[in-house]
Amino acid sequence: MTISRTQVVIVGAGPSGLLLGQLLHRAGIANVIVEQRSGDYVLSRIRAGIIEQICQDLLIEAGVGERMLAEGLVHKGIELCFAGQRHHIDLHGLTGGKTVMVYGQTEITRDLMDARASAGLRTVYEADKVAIHDYDTSTPSLSYHQHGKVYTVKADFIAGCDGFHGVCRASVPAAAIQNFERVYPFGWLGILADVPPVSDELIYSNHPRGFALCSMRSKTRVRHYVQCSLDDKLEDWSDDRFWSELKSRLDPQAAARLHTGPSIEKSIAPLRSFVAEPMRFGNLFLAGDAAHIVPPTGAKGLNLAASDVRYLSRAFIENYTEKSYAGLADYSRKALRRIWKAERFSWYMTSLLHRFPLGPGDTGNVGAKMQQAELDYLVNSKAAMTSLAENYVGLPFEE
Repeated sequence: MTISRTQVVIVGAGPSGLLLGQLLHRAGIANVIVEQRSGDYVLSRIRAGIIEQICQDLLIEAGVGERMLAEGLVHKGIELCFAGQRHHIDLHGLTGGKTVMVYGQTEITRDLMDARASAGLRTVYEADKVAIHDYDTSTPSLSYHQHGKVYTVKADFIAGCDGFHGVCRASVPAAAIQNFERVYPFGWLGILADVPPVSDELIYSNHPRGFALCSMRSKTRVRHYVQCSLDDKLEDWSDDRFWSELKSRLDPQAAARLHTGPSIEKSIAPLRSFVAEPMRFGNLFLAGDAAHIVPPTGAKGLNLAASDVRYLSRAFIENYTEKSYAGLADYSRKALRRIWKAERFSWYMTSLLHRFPLGPGDTGNVGAKMQQAELDYLVNSKAAMTSLAENYVGLPFEE
């Protein structure tokens, strides 16, 4: 067995783990990242593309913001489409100048990987049989198998950034953790294609045939989605069928401007709201998808992970520079307070824009009528639009 020592061992080399490692490195805190998948696999995951100002600021703080600032697309608003018309939500004007940016999670991951490699920091990919040990003591450790050998990393702290299916949350006894979950009765069929965007801003569409979203990754690459059944299979959806369905769910002007082309990636994703409480177990801390999942309708997944990393990195830095455990002890409370607000907003946006199956006692599709009334109120009320805009660009932190 090979044994090594570090200050913080991070499980998971996705954007949250890499960002935490980079922030700790810049503060002089030694860390090792252990990832079960290969680096190429991590980079191949097609995920979020809308990042809040807080995520942008963290990437700049981590020293990896140069390409983002050069290539990212600043968005000052979004468009809501319903009843055949689009309505502009002025994020910038309603929030005192705040914006969001289009910059894909894949690009963020690549920037962080490059920075970590340049600094010569240790990242273990393709680690098998990863296990967490003694996390509720002052001497936690992690073990893994690789190439027929067993390795152990001893640390002061373990940061679980290993996603919804990761080992860290699963290592906590069921009696010590409470899970809150809602699984939605539909999915998102998404495609990536190298064609120009329909609009300069994202279009969120509520339509009798189901929700649709026109998003983008750049001025020449789009990411579009349509609501679909959880029973649908990818082989049921040819590119032609997808483009036809998307076009039918847009207003006439957007439909006329829709560019089509061969998909370079296509996938169906289920939607769920999920939170695990608490997020701290002795010296094991959960962050990102290991602790929470949001439906993507509110563009909060990656941003919420960045929020956790901001709180956690500052708490680690406080521990090592000021010899104070206060920030780490309070991490779970602070993080969860912000998480639940983002979960509420994502649930609200999902409930507002998707077509739900009729439930018991729901005659005449009351839900659809309620959505139309809410949307009509929303686009005609500055107070309601301001509330949406404030949540969309990201709520302030508790300091």
